[in-house]
Amino acid sequence: MVPGEENQLVPKEIENAAEEPRVLCIIQDTTNSKAVSERITLNLPASTPVRKLFEDVANKVGYINGTFDLTWGNGVNTADTAPLDHTSDKSLLDANFEPGKKNFLHLTDKDGEQPQMLLEDSSNVDDGVHDRFIGPLPREGSVASTSDYVSQSYSYSSILNKSETGYVGLVNQAMTCYLNSLLQTLFMTPEFRNALYKWEFEESEEDPVTSIPYQLQRLFVLLQTSKKRAIETTDVTRSFGWDSSEAWQQHDVQELCRVMFDALEQKWKQTEQADLINELYQGKLKDYVRCLECGYEGWRIDTYLDIPLVIRPYGSSQAFASVEEALHAFIQPEILDGPNQYFCERCKKKCDARKGLRFLHFPYLLTLQLKRFDFDYTTMHRIKLNDRMSFPEELDMSTFIDIEDEKSPQTESCTDSGAENEGSCHSDQMSNDFSTDDTVDEGICLESSSGSEKISKPGLEKNSLMYELFSVMVHSGSAAGGHYYACIKSFSDDQWYSFNDQHVSRITQEDIKKTHGGSSGSRGYYSSAFASSTNAYMLIYRLKDPTRNAKFLEVDEYPEHIKNLVQKERELEEQEKRQREIERNTCKIKLFCLHPVKQVMMENKLEVHKDKTLKEAVEMAYKMMDLEDVIPLDCCRLVKYDEFHDYLERSYEGEEDTPMGLLLGGVKSTYMFDLLLETRKPDQIFQSYKPGEVMVKVHVVDLKAETVAAPVTVRAYLNQTVTEFKQLISKATHLPADSMRIVLERCYNDLRLLNVPSKTLKAEGFFRSNKVFVESSETVDHQAAFTDSHLWKLLDRHANTIRLFVLLPEQSPGSYSKRTAYQKAGGDSGNVDDDCERVKGPAGNLKSVDAILEESTEKLKSLSLQQQQDGDNGDSSKSTETSDFENIESPLNERGSSTSVDNRELEQHIQTSDPEHFQSEERSDSDVNNDRSTSSVDSDILSSSHSSDTLCNADSTQIPLANGLDSHSITSSRRTKANEGKKETWDTAEEDSGTDSEYDESGKSRGDMQYMYFKADPYTADEGSGEGHKWLMVHVDKRITLAAFKQHLEPFVGVLSSHFKVFRVYTSNQEFETVRLNETLSSFSDDNKITIRLGRALKKGEYRVKVCQLLVNEQEPCKFLLDAVFAKGMTVRQSKEELIPQLREQCGLDLSIDRFRLRKKTWKNPGTVFLDYHIYEEDINISSNWEVFLEVLDGVEKMKSMSQLAILTRRWRPAEMKLDPFQELVLESNSVDELREKLSEISGIPLEDIEFAKGRGTFPCDISVLDIHQDLDWNPKVSTLNVWPLYICDDGAVIFYRDKTEEVMELTDEQRNELMKKESSRLQKTGHRVTYSPRKEKALKIYLDGAPNKDVAQD
Repeated sequence: MVPGEENQLVPKEIENAAEEPRVLCIIQDTTNSKAVSERITLNLPASTPVRKLFEDVANKVGYINGTFDLTWGNGVNTADTAPLDHTSDKSLLDANFEPGKKNFLHLTDKDGEQPQMLLEDSSNVDDGVHDRFIGPLPREGSVASTSDYVSQSYSYSSILNKSETGYVGLVNQAMTCYLNSLLQTLFMTPEFRNALYKWEFEESEEDPVTSIPYQLQRLFVLLQTSKKRAIETTDVTRSFGWDSSEAWQQHDVQELCRVMFDALEQKWKQTEQADLINELYQGKLKDYVRCLECGYEGWRIDTYLDIPLVIRPYGSSQAFASVEEALHAFIQPEILDGPNQYFCERCKKKCDARKGLRFLHFPYLLTLQLKRFDFDYTTMHRIKLNDRMSFPEELDMSTFIDIEDEKSPQTESCTDSGAENEGSCHSDQMSNDFSTDDTVDEGICLESSSGSEKISKPGLEKNSLMYELFSVMVHSGSAAGGHYYACIKSFSDDQWYSFNDQHVSRITQEDIKKTHGGSSGSRGYYSSAFASSTNAYMLIYRLKDPTRNAKFLEVDEYPEHIKNLVQKERELEEQEKRQREIERNTCKIKLFCLHPVKQVMMENKLEVHKDKTLKEAVEMAYKMMDLEDVIPLDCCRLVKYDEFHDYLERSYEGEEDTPMGLLLGGVKSTYMFDLLLETRKPDQIFQSYKPGEVMVKVHVVDLKAETVAAPVTVRAYLNQTVTEFKQLISKATHLPADSMRIVLERCYNDLRLLNVPSKTLKAEGFFRSNKVFVESSETVDHQAAFTDSHLWKLLDRHANTIRLFVLLPEQSPGSYSKRTAYQKAGGDSGNVDDDCERVKGPAGNLKSVDAILEESTEKLKSLSLQQQQDGDNGDSSKSTETSDFENIESPLNERGSSTSVDNRELEQHIQTSDPEHFQSEERSDSDVNNDRSTSSVDSDILSSSHSSDTLCNADSTQIPLANGLDSHSITSSRRTKANEGKKETWDTAEEDSGTDSEYDESGKSRGDMQYMYFKADPYTADEGSGEGHKWLMVHVDKRITLAAFKQHLEPFVGVLSSHFKVFRVYTSNQEFETVRLNETLSSFSDDNKITIRLGRALKKGEYRVKVCQLLVNEQEPCKFLLDAVFAKGMTVRQSKEELIPQLREQCGLDLSIDRFRLRKKTWKNPGTVFLDYHIYEEDINISSNWEVFLEVLDGVEKMKSMSQLAILTRRWRPAEMKLDPFQELVLESNSVDELREKLSEISGIPLEDIEFAKGRGTFPCDISVLDIHQDLDWNPKVSTLNVWPLYICDDGAVIFYRDKTEEVMELTDEQRNELMKKESSRLQKTGHRVTYSPRKEKALKIYLDGAPNKDVAQD
């Protein structure tokens, strides 16, 4: 039961304290005692003792005083600040608190132990008062401060502690404030709560989860007995059949009331409570029509559960001042005359009549709905009426009851009374029950449990219709959304309370008056909290009748099943408390483990009680990671780990019996570190990790073999010198320290040689986790500058190689032989030393590699063209290839005609491994050598999947590649500081064109200008790519240009790079063509996919153009036709001539050159019309991925010069509410007069009656026919089109025009709604904005079987 409250609301000491300076204290709870860390605010007099501050904080947060510390939090590290003394009698002023400023404090654990909850000391509460438990305070700011939780809808100024109300709040699941308000109102209604308690749930007949009355019963018991501040409503909503998504749907509280009452009636059928809702909430009214000539009256009896009261009369801007005025208006009859005359059954003709409603019976609990939500037909939006409407605390309904109804001259039941219920009155259509009842009961027909007689006398009715207000459901916000809460008067102490979700506070009658709405002048403190959008929405009154008014059941009056339920819920709550206690003492931390066999990093969350030892935690982690059958338990240990930096912070030697809470620094919501379950082999020992050490991953580099080994981990200190660090690495890697070079990789591609022996690691830039490369070979490479050294180049290549997956196109049978030739040309690497020697001249001078590549590429181009012309058969072709090969090789030293044995084996292996892709032919070594279409140098650069893993550098250094460098191959070149002065022409963009060409002006391939590593291997994709498709796994230096990359792919595609296109595959398999040939692959990353498609690539000065058809009168005016290629210097007529055969073949459009035009396309907007003599790049700017419109003409082209203007016009017919199709006008000037004349000419509208307006937005500038007449800027006062507000300077503008003498069609509401639906559908299909688009709301339903039916859910 609710405890009594003192009459004095503001203690005297608080009033006196208001005269002195006050100290604002903001306390942040940094402990992990609660699921959500709280932040509380206190505004205390400066003379308040520190001891009293601790007491207030303890009461606020619900902790036992003395079990927590308070430390300063004003930007100070709490670890370095002594806590305040909780026993000190010093004033806040003397304790260095600053009045008038914010004083930040941290609430922390005391001596490493979490604060004890106040709940723990409340277990001995007497059973008789267990339902009066006062829980911890909700977060609430003081009067002069901003609280952490202040409802945006409503906030009350209450100095009193909210928990002293004794009531329990309800948790808002997300947007269930409307549900919470109704549930609290029903809970505070004695008659409803008592009746609900008397109902007994039979578990054998129904599932408790889906039983709505049982879950309401449980909720009410918890609201009355729980020790929590607020309880959840999820069990109730689950019984409604709702899922979690329903919590995010806000509904109308009055709608919920109806639906819930209907559901309860269904559930209570054939029980004692079957008629409870009707007995409490149902009233009766008569809907009548009376003939004014003969007095005949037709009527119908309806029932209602609430009375809807309008705020403003229809068409009026003045609201009703009070509920009484609205009630009088509700029953005010209207006269049916003129076209609305009523057909009288007695007169047998249409007569004037009076139509209205009469109240016959008011319910015991009277519900009034203030209809604040309306629809504005001017703006076509829902609105909320925030007008002021007062309501009394006591309402006399006797003036509204119909006592003359039985004295009516002649009343007959009439099924077609001529009207349906007004507003949203609830009607059960009980005509069978009431239409023949001539003695309608006009009294309060509530039956008591003793079966007393009905009160049916009219006179008694008049004297017993005084109602008292006890619940106000308030809405704050707009029609689009807002917040509900309830102000409810307790019948136990006649005190008003605010039930705002989980917050319950005491309020006054003045606070209730503030919910009347409107503006009420000065509001003092409430000026910000009570905006005009906060007002009453539903009012519930109870009949004042001492013989009927019930009181809440006392604990000893509970039925036996409710006592059992109370005991059951108490046990569950105690169990939850114990579980929470366990949760509060459980350390939850991320756990990682590198699987000793799979070598995969696994992640999990370790939950261990703070009192568990490290040894027990290791065993738990061992089982959690499923290592029982992999490795012994004694080969595992837990270490402190930083996953972000991949850093092992420390190990815990000798602390196996230490509690985890102590090791981890207490139980916390989050930890700044993780744990790693480290494993070892049985013959190994664990390394000790000490705090302060840094971890270094050491990669050993072998310059001779050009390999980079897997990392070895060592631990070092930041204050160690480089010399000491070398000694440390020497022990771990067994490399000599004297000749050791150490390279630190500080970040990507940032390599730093550690060459100052006395420097410390900290000075060199070491951090927690580091990566270094070491090598100790005795070579001349030590003498070279680091950026010129072989070591630097090798590491640079290692960092820049990426792996790509390339999907090759389907090949026609005729191209396989060409491709095989390419494959074999790249398959014979021979001896790299020989290759490099042969590049040198007789004097040992190095011949220009660029020159060799230029020669070989020219031969490659001529050979490929000849292959396409002559085919692959015939001796002439082979002889040509041979002679070409010899010509290329002529500057080089002679070479044997046979390949090495190893290469023959490799080639044979490849041919047999993929017989479909590579045609197997028995050919001699000389045939293979003679069949090469590129030079030996080209074979190294254009290496196929079967070429050697070597590259020939300009300095003739042999670089055999390693096999396992992090699944990447090593790159072979680098733009070093040594060649910074060299002109890198392959990265120079075209200045005169937006298109990158495969070849520069001299015809030299752009890919020939730099060596970049490229290696391709056949690859079998996991997913089937279709028959005929082949995949390559390519390792390539990402600094290679696209042009060079395409040339490397030529042997695998089977055509020149100018005849295929490269598409990058993004997520969701979207493909986009990569066309910038001079750009590198730096935007690509490991495992990206590339698709190769056959098709001519662009040459210099060429542009790929998307051609779309413009269909001005179609629903979708833009239709893609094809991709075309336009060239610089080409005329528009020439491009049209090239398009004609393509349009015929690809699109089925057979057009003559004079029957279509090309015009500018800007997104979906048509623009400038291109004339036939215009030249691309001179008269028309063109760019990469350009788009143009192709427009089919109805007749001869009217556009002859650039001075003309092509306008698209559309007539608006207001009388028919429709728009005509588009028509094009060609104007000779930008004169408005010419536009009017042309419009008059094509429409027949007199010139003086023409009105026009410019369309808005994207073509076709669609607009609703409901808006066009008033929304557009009609008939602008301008003389030319190129000024404001028209700004028509280019072709393609849209002009609407109309006849100003034409009146707009008058629409009925039904026609308007129908037209609005059609327009909404039309505009949504075209993708244009709809002026009125109501928010789609999910219908509020309660499912009696506990789960929604699929068919019903789809309604």
